[in-house]
Amino acid sequence: MLAADHSRLADDIAAVGDAGARWLHVDIMDGHFVPNLSFGPQTVADLRPKSTLFFDVHLMLDNPQEYIEAFIEAGADQVSIHVEPDYDIANSLARIRNLGAKPGIVLNPKTNVEAAFPYLSQVDIVLAMTVQPGFGGQSFDQSVMQKTIALDAYRNKNSLKYRIQVDGGINLETARICRDSRVDTFVAGTAFFKSDDQEQFLSAIESMP
Repeated sequence: MLAADHSRLADDIAAVGDAGARWLHVDIMDGHFVPNLSFGPQTVADLRPKSTLFFDVHLMLDNPQEYIEAFIEAGADQVSIHVEPDYDIANSLARIRNLGAKPGIVLNPKTNVEAAFPYLSQVDIVLAMTVQPGFGGQSFDQSVMQKTIALDAYRNKNSLKYRIQVDGGINLETARICRDSRVDTFVAGTAFFKSDDQEQFLSAIESMP
C-alpha cells in the first residue's frame, strides 16, 4: 500500500483486488525505527469496510507491542513485528494470535537469520526484508536469499508451516530469484503500481513453479 497514490488509497486498493491479488501489505512506519512515516490504525479501519483483501500489516516501529491491539481492532488479519527492537517478542506474538490475527516475524537485511529462530514455532509468516525498510523503490539485496534458504531448511527440519515472505525491490526478475530461493510470498509495491498490465504482472509471479 505504501506505493499507492495516497490521495486515492481506496481506489488503488480496489485495483489490487481487481488484478487478482488476495493480500494487501500495509507498511506502518513511525519515523524512529525507520526514517519515514506512513499510516496509523485509523487508515486501516477506514479501508477495512471497502476491501475483502487479507490485510497483512507490517509494524516498523520501535514499540510495536503498544500498537498490536489497535491494528487488530482496526481490521488487520496478520500482524508482523521486527526482531530488532528491545521488547518481549514472544509475548507480543502470543498476543497477536490470542487477539485473533496471524503473527509474523520480520528481519532487516543486516540481521542474522538466527535471530528469528526462537520465534519460528509461534508464527505464520517470516518476512525477510530485501531492502532497508523505510522507503519504496530501493534496489533488491540478493544476499538476503541466504536467509530464505536457511528459513526453508529450518522449516523442513522442524516440520513447521510458516510462509517465507520478501519485501523490497520485487519485480518479475527478482521474484524469480526469490522463488528459486524457497520464497512463497511476495510484496511488490512499486513494480505493481507502475506495471502497464497489473493482472498479468501478478499472474506471472503466481505461476512461477
